Amino acid sequence: MLTKRIIPCLDIKEGRTVKGVNFVQLRDAGDPVALAKLYSQQGADELVFLDITATVDKRKTLAALVTQVAKEINIPFTVGGGIATLEDVYLLLSAGADKISINSAAVHNPIIIDQMAREFGSQCVVVALDTRSLAGVDWIHTHGGRTATERITQDWAKEVADRGAGEILLTSMDHDGTKAGFANTLTADLSSSLPIPVIASGGAGNMAHFKEVFTVGRADAALAASIFHFKEIGIPELKSYLEEEGIMVRR
Repeated sequence: MLTKRIIPCLDIKEGRTVKGVNFVQLRDAGDPVALAKLYSQQGADELVFLDITATVDKRKTLAALVTQVAKEINIPFTVGGGIATLEDVYLLLSAGADKISINSAAVHNPIIIDQMAREFGSQCVVVALDTRSLAGVDWIHTHGGRTATERITQDWAKEVADRGAGEILLTSMDHDGTKAGFANTLTADLSSSLPIPVIASGGAGNMAHFKEVFTVGRADAALAASIFHFKEIGIPELKSYLEEEGIMVRR
């Protein structure tokens, strides 16, 4: 059985870590370099860095900041935000990223998934799915959750897997920042139907929520932000809890 991964997420705006609720009401959560170093030391399995306004502001991810973070950690490092071309991917991999997360560019130009998989390998390609439920249907959103699309989440997830994505980062906008638990039903739907790992994101509020997303939601990994940034849950304590609950985690 594969071990489950715990992944802190650094949402970056103007060089600072921020966190909000339902993708709005952002507040400062600290220095990303210091947080990254702390999480690596605490035993996080991976780290995700998302420049959340890069696409909206029509600018590229802060490559210099990516380099600073990469120098402080010794765990796999995923970077996303404003990535639209293979040149962007080259830049960020050169800056120290191990994987690249794309969302808006993939929706508007799906062939970039195929191109990235061929050029860099599927293990490098993470497609982020920002999803919101409307009238019982899960819809993909782009541009940091600001723009609704006509793509149904389950259909789009299958397509990106078919195109060569190595992993899906599933963020429920309805659950994001609420601390009410992950979107376990949707997560289980994708986890059971796709041949690639699913990272669940959005809604972590206590340690039991992680157990639920790994058991009920069948997620391969769980991502969280505010509960780690504001020291509500420690990564070592979380891993000890999960082990006690019979869930295999990395040590």
